[in-house]
Amino acid sequence: MTTIDSPADAARSELNDFQGQLIGPDDPDYAGARTVYNAMIERRPALIARCAGAADVCAAIGFARRHELLLAVRGGAHNGAGLGTCEGGVVIDLSLLREVEVDPDARTVRVGGGCTWAEVDRATGEHGLATPSGIISTTGVGGLTLGGGVGHLTRKYGLTIDNLLEAEIVLADGQTVRTDAAEHPDLFWAIRGGGGNFGVVTSFTFRLHDAGTVIGGPTFWAAEDAAEVLSVYREFIGSAPRELNGFFAFHVVPPAPPFPEAIHLRNVCGVVWCYLGSEEGAAKAIAPLMSSVPEPLLQGIHPLPHAMLQGAFDGIYPAGDQWYWRADFVNEIPDEAVEVHARLGAALPTMKSGMHMYPIDGAAHDHSPTDTAWSFRDANWASVFVGVDPDPANAEIIRDWAIDYHESLHPYSAGGAYVNMMMDEGQDRVRASYRDNYDRLARIKRAYDPDNVFRVNQNIRPAEH
Repeated sequence: MTTIDSPADAARSELNDFQGQLIGPDDPDYAGARTVYNAMIERRPALIARCAGAADVCAAIGFARRHELLLAVRGGAHNGAGLGTCEGGVVIDLSLLREVEVDPDARTVRVGGGCTWAEVDRATGEHGLATPSGIISTTGVGGLTLGGGVGHLTRKYGLTIDNLLEAEIVLADGQTVRTDAAEHPDLFWAIRGGGGNFGVVTSFTFRLHDAGTVIGGPTFWAAEDAAEVLSVYREFIGSAPRELNGFFAFHVVPPAPPFPEAIHLRNVCGVVWCYLGSEEGAAKAIAPLMSSVPEPLLQGIHPLPHAMLQGAFDGIYPAGDQWYWRADFVNEIPDEAVEVHARLGAALPTMKSGMHMYPIDGAAHDHSPTDTAWSFRDANWASVFVGVDPDPANAEIIRDWAIDYHESLHPYSAGGAYVNMMMDEGQDRVRASYRDNYDRLARIKRAYDPDNVFRVNQNIRPAEH
């Protein structure tokens, strides 16, 4: 337990060479600096260390350790459980680390640890290139990557971690190391899915792929057709060409363009598509599904830049909404699960709430469960149930719906979940999400963070000696 009254004042006194900003509760920009994406999270750190580089990160870690202060790491601040902040401790804020360096000849991009995917997609898109990421471009690169990275390009190019080439990371002892397949290989294995348990990543280098203009957008059906559509979709997507990615969803249609006024606020099921190729190729790829389901309410597939598809949900989900989510990995969707989806997916509690099932087959299956920390290489979907609303008065409603949906389907799940989409659900849940990889992760944790300094996360506890 710390004995200092004002960590912010102490940091200003002690950290003379700090190049970034040291922000405390009495500073005028504290309110904005402490705010995270999920407005359900209300925490007041004693110090926010907005770091300008690896040396600042090292200094902030050392300060927190000397004064026995809890330490959290903030990248894009999107974490649903609020694991990028803490109460009364130190937050390492990476938002100043925003450099993006594209090498189109080598087909790589080096990305600062505080970047969002919008910044990366914009820079790589100028060259018709991209690396797999998520589906909301305001998401931070660091958090999404360290947890695995599932999105529009997964079936063709794998998870984000499958395209990570190297990282620069500041360890718990203040040492800065470069890690890749040759240097600190155990650490490189662990950060590919093991979350922020092993240090603070100040830069990432990713492999890039062709992904300039894609054929993307939603197909919506009436929610009443959900059981029929999902029954066809579950058989279709696994045999579709890898160039086609499509996640199944339940949503309420936003009352705004580009959606036709006739379906505004309509509860729908749908598939959000991303196809790498021509319009003709996309039509051919989805034809087997379309010929076997009812007429859709909307067919919104069209050519657009990959970066635009990545940002399609940004306007619907700005920072400041209340969020509660649950998640599971899924191998199969039996008829009983289809019935649960049809019932609870059609009962969305608020306009912004929803359910997504992201396919994680295709290229993601090219790796074995032990190739990276992410162990569910045999799963076919990552499902997430999200209760969302801007009004705090609805927090309990959206939470109860998400939990009910999740618990009703959990018996049909693979057992664990994508750690980026978990709340604070306990140690057993964390262990289940890493399966047989957990013990190796715990040994690596002991080697690189034996005191569990980095524990504000889906925590992997250091193995005992």
